[in-house]
Amino acid sequence: MSNVKEILDSMKSATDDDARVIENAYLFAEKAHVGQTRFTGDPYVKHSLQTAKNLAEFGMDRDTIVAGLLHDVLEDGHATAKEIEKEFGRRVFFLVEGVTKLGKLKYQGVERHVESLRKLFIATAQDMRVLIIKLADRLHNMQTLHGHNREDKQKRIALETLEIYAPLADRLGMGRLKGELEDEAFPYLYPQEARRVKELLKERRQANEKYLSKFHRSLQKELAHHGMKNVHVDYRVKRLFSLYKKLVRAKSDIEKIYDITAVRIIVPTIEDCYKALGIIHGAWRPLPGRIKDYIALPKPNGYQSIHTTVFTGDGGIIEIQIRTEEMHKEAEFGIASHLAYKGGMGKPRKKGENLPKNVLWIQQFIDWQKHVSETGEFLENLKMDFFKDRVFVFTPKGDVIDLPEDSTSIDFAYAIHSDIGNHISGVKINGKLVSLDSKLKNGDIVEVTTKKGSHPTSKWMEWAKTTLARKNIRVATHKPAQKTKFK
Repeated sequence: MSNVKEILDSMKSATDDDARVIENAYLFAEKAHVGQTRFTGDPYVKHSLQTAKNLAEFGMDRDTIVAGLLHDVLEDGHATAKEIEKEFGRRVFFLVEGVTKLGKLKYQGVERHVESLRKLFIATAQDMRVLIIKLADRLHNMQTLHGHNREDKQKRIALETLEIYAPLADRLGMGRLKGELEDEAFPYLYPQEARRVKELLKERRQANEKYLSKFHRSLQKELAHHGMKNVHVDYRVKRLFSLYKKLVRAKSDIEKIYDITAVRIIVPTIEDCYKALGIIHGAWRPLPGRIKDYIALPKPNGYQSIHTTVFTGDGGIIEIQIRTEEMHKEAEFGIASHLAYKGGMGKPRKKGENLPKNVLWIQQFIDWQKHVSETGEFLENLKMDFFKDRVFVFTPKGDVIDLPEDSTSIDFAYAIHSDIGNHISGVKINGKLVSLDSKLKNGDIVEVTTKKGSHPTSKWMEWAKTTLARKNIRVATHKPAQKTKFK
């Protein structure tokens, strides 16, 4: 069956049994959706098939791929829970039911359908695969969004994708998926900006093509000259929406953006990563302050790589990324790759069992949302605390603290402990005394000093960004300081 073959070809090593079960699931979905079409006019099962194919490309296991084929049969098709469990087993049914219970998330700004988001996170905490199926489903929905004949629906779905699903993919470390979702949503929400960035990218790529090709060849020769074998060198072009965000920060000055094109070096081992870095810096002059070692200090979502930016010698400046094959897969597919490597897929999380370290924020979110009642506050805080771009900073002992972008020393202090936040008296960033409202940057080492006589003031509310800090400040400034006590 040619349709099923596309899925099997995308899997790492499909067995004959995999082929049999997936083919049965496809036929089951085809029967359940018989006579149904999507807004594009295509048979409904085509969407089920593409969702499953996306999951196979993410590296997911057979049960998840089967659940992807069946993810709409309970809600939109003609199938029963009993039939699914009997035919495909309890694990597949658990996933299909988990996705079905989420319902149709219809996001309309800060006012509606917050309960669907709560359900999404609770289901995700039980089994990460539920969320990954939703993301695979959303990717195909965005790729076919042009089939909607109502512009308001297109914009609503695109906004939901940009503000909810793409950040979720990012928090899961699924870099490729995040970029695809953002680029699909971008033209529907900002059509003029999307066209302009596309033109800029085309112009810059043409200008860079000549020296990029030359540098690519020189780099390969230099690595080979130093005896580096089994090295794969290619380059990638920055995605549209990612470039747009950088242009906004750079006030539209494209000359300040050095990673529009980046050379990527994939090597066998971590030792090879550092060897390649030494070879590169021996042959080309690096830009000061542009070396980032995400291998020694991974990003909170698990991303690992070494980044450096060098002068090419012929007027060009280019970013180079160095990583192993495993790091590359995790950078592309995030938690899906992580689970596959660690053998963590195939069963729901047991009660009391911890989530993987890089997705502990999901449990933090569930604990946090129990104390939030107002819909507007819920989504505002969600976007700030969980979906905003991240910075990660360090305690003097080297512990990583993951915070939203624009966080200050006050947010850092409360992230350590409420008592530290309530009694912060001074702060040093990278050894220098700074004011409490100083914004933190990636890689900062933050040292907080406390005094019993120091207490929050109402001014701190203007400086704090995170929900945790603001909540503690709000309580502390409305109670006698000596009675303030938080767990």
